[in-house]
Amino acid sequence: MSTEPGTLVELFKDAINSRLDAEVFRYKKDKAWTGLLGATLLNRVRSLTLALHRRGIAKGDRVAILAESGPLWSITDYAILSAGAINVPIYPTQSVTQVEYILRESEPRMLFISTSRQAKRIVEVLKRLPDLPVVSFQPIADLERSITLEALEAEGEALAAGRPDLYEALSCGVKPEDIASIIYTSGTTGEPKGVILSHSNIVFNALAAGRHLSIEPSNIMLSFLPLSHIFERMVLYLCLHYGVQICYSGGIETVASDLREVRPTLMSTVPRLLEKMFARMQRTAEEGGPRKQRIFNWSLSVARRVAERRSSGRHIPLSLNIQRSIADRLVYSKLRQAVGGRMMRLVSGGSALQADLALVFNGAGIPVLQGYGLTETSPVIAVSTLEHNRIGTVGHPLPGVEVKIAADGEILTRGPHVFQGYFKKDRETDEVFSNDGSGNGRWFMTGDIGLIDNEGFIRITDRKKDLIKTSAGKYVAPQLIEGALSQSEFIEQSIVIGNNRKYVSALIVPDFERLNEWARQSGIKAAEKRELIEQPKIVEMMKGEVNRLTQELADYEKVKRVALLPEEFTIDGGELTPTLKVRRKIVEQKYRNLIDSLYPAGSE
Repeated sequence: MSTEPGTLVELFKDAINSRLDAEVFRYKKDKAWTGLLGATLLNRVRSLTLALHRRGIAKGDRVAILAESGPLWSITDYAILSAGAINVPIYPTQSVTQVEYILRESEPRMLFISTSRQAKRIVEVLKRLPDLPVVSFQPIADLERSITLEALEAEGEALAAGRPDLYEALSCGVKPEDIASIIYTSGTTGEPKGVILSHSNIVFNALAAGRHLSIEPSNIMLSFLPLSHIFERMVLYLCLHYGVQICYSGGIETVASDLREVRPTLMSTVPRLLEKMFARMQRTAEEGGPRKQRIFNWSLSVARRVAERRSSGRHIPLSLNIQRSIADRLVYSKLRQAVGGRMMRLVSGGSALQADLALVFNGAGIPVLQGYGLTETSPVIAVSTLEHNRIGTVGHPLPGVEVKIAADGEILTRGPHVFQGYFKKDRETDEVFSNDGSGNGRWFMTGDIGLIDNEGFIRITDRKKDLIKTSAGKYVAPQLIEGALSQSEFIEQSIVIGNNRKYVSALIVPDFERLNEWARQSGIKAAEKRELIEQPKIVEMMKGEVNRLTQELADYEKVKRVALLPEEFTIDGGELTPTLKVRRKIVEQKYRNLIDSLYPAGSE
């Protein structure tokens, strides 16, 4: 390509026209992997674009997608963009109330929906929006007003036969400054806000991230994160531009088998998946008996030492290299096979990755690269690379992205990646920008606390709004403590409490599978989860785990009291966002009485 694309539509057309005979996408159909050729993809996007035009979708109109990730999601996305319209993605896991809020505020001219299950879930919402046309990825018998994607594409094919130049005319009318998407933040507090991103915002980010990571066409990408989130969506744009084949996973339920079958070299992930993978590895080692567990633990120790030296640019001595070679034959090679055997980059984002976990994976030859960004920044601000992977940091800023630290420690950024504002929320938009008076543009205030070391690596310490201030005036970073607790094989989830309180406490959801094993081995009989967590011996064991994992913290940061919960935090329960971040205020409201019991009269 002689020139770089200015819009996502140009990016799509340039990439596909150079790969018409290649399998651009792969996906599971009838339990077997099948490919989608570039020429077929282009024809489907062209047909759907023309059908949207025929149905009255014009430049600047909004079109919503409520669907699981997959090739149909991407085809619909490219068609919406090619028509000059604005994609409003909705997580398939969002509550009915949130779906209705997004549909009412964004006022889409059309809604794409994946399955009859999704349609049934929001059937009452659709009744209250009788004028909203619905397109379904599969036939929905109970929704008379819907048309299938297949039927809509057929309309476009017929139009293309009579007007072969229409797709080119429509797609060439899209400009870099045009809005590409309004993405509603999942929001850990308050109602969702629609983040307005232009074509130039996302194209800049995709190209800059690709160059920064040195992405080559020989890579194979496994995509399992939701495309409703800008992180995965931008990565797929990046892959398309750089000629990387994209394989769509069936989701979190099938990602383990998909990894073994696809054997990808590239994948974007979230810390939760890596934590679960590591927990499975630990469990397998334990089940192998004391000798196997000793070998596993020794191998982890070697991996940590190797990764620590690599991370800081120090020489790895011969003795450690020999140990690494032995550990590789015994343990690491099996760990690499669990992610397909040829993984070159696991890019982790969305939330903080524990440094110890990063050390283990990197030391075992599975390159985990921590990134950082927000929906408002398209999304990547910084990401580690294979050459510069300082464990515990999120790497250097992308080329063209400016970052500085405010006086109170907040991370500020500006550049072509920063969003256009919140949809219909001018006041909220103004609140997240500051001006340094230089006349060079406003800085976006990320809401994250961090620092930049003397080599330019960015380290995130916590969310500004999440910082706990105890009644003694001490500031505590809850994510630091929660990250430490996540290293326990007995702890599935945790949230730290303590704002305006005398000391720090924690609500903990145990890993009940592991806890049940421990209970049986300890002679404890308990049939139900609630009965299990009320056993004094288990409560004491969990307190011991918390004390062990937080012993290096300052005294005011240490967890003084613990409450065990019988049910995990979920998206459906409202405690988690669709990107699996804890909604702290919701959790604190839901368990208000339990939290109060951790601070009896006289303790405050």
